[in-house]
Amino acid sequence: MVDLDFTCVDSEADRYAATPTVLLKLKVTETTGTPVHALALRCQIRIEPIRRRYDDEEADALADLFGDRSRWGDTLKPLQLAFVTQMVPGFTGSTEVDLQLPCSYDFDVAANKYLYAVREGGVPLLLLFNGTIFTGRAGTLSVTPVAWQKETSYALPVPVWREAMDLHFPGAAWLKLRRETFDKLYDYRAREAMTGWDDAIERLLKEKLE
Repeated sequence: MVDLDFTCVDSEADRYAATPTVLLKLKVTETTGTPVHALALRCQIRIEPIRRRYDDEEADALADLFGDRSRWGDTLKPLQLAFVTQMVPGFTGSTEVDLQLPCSYDFDVAANKYLYAVREGGVPLLLLFNGTIFTGRAGTLSVTPVAWQKETSYALPVPVWREAMDLHFPGAAWLKLRRETFDKLYDYRAREAMTGWDDAIERLLKEKLE
């Protein structure tokens, strides 16, 4: 019976992707010596916040997600990050492939808030696998599902995520506004003859603080 093990061995920002993307370097090992003709792989990627420590600055930034530290025993739950798919070419023994993990500044998604809030160290990921394994001798084809319990953990370095974002949005972040809110901000900027959105928001903040 064919059997696969999975290990995430490295990661890097994809410098050639059209949108912010991290490449997770995945090692796939067939443990019984059976040649694999192809592998249709699906992977669910979660963040497991409970698996790392947080300094005070990070804790303040994560309050929107998890509340005060006193509540973290109940609120530090896994966050869904992505579902990705990958066709793996045939191999015998082991092979390595890149899983493309899309990144975003969509702060309506809890996982993206988390990624933005952490400052250093690693993001504790859990990769859960399923899919279809194609094997068989010449002239035959055998189809076997990936065992449901297959998973691996990986600490994604925070600088890798930040590099992926900075490649597309250097020194910037994105905020989604309702159309009516944007229209008001646009009118304010035009009326005050400001050259940029930062100028408009900074003046509004200053006026509010005063």
